[in-house]
Amino acid sequence: MNAVATTSPAGKLARESRFADPDAAFRLLAQAHRDLGERASAAFNTRLVLILANQIGDEEVLREAVALAREAS
Repeated sequence: MNAVATTSPAGKLARESRFADPDAAFRLLAQAHRDLGERASAAFNTRLVLILANQIGDEEVLREAVALAREAS
């Protein structure tokens, strides 16, 4: 089953999962941190965020994502 992507009225950020198997995606990310220390894990996250931000390639969407992530903290 593929989830339908939805966007917020203010922009283009998908607010619902777009993964066919969200649990598998979560496991993949969690396993990527296996055996990494705190600093290596933070460095990995930084590289991954930059790679994915480049993939998005849309500053408006990136701004929405940053705002959403900050709200969650």
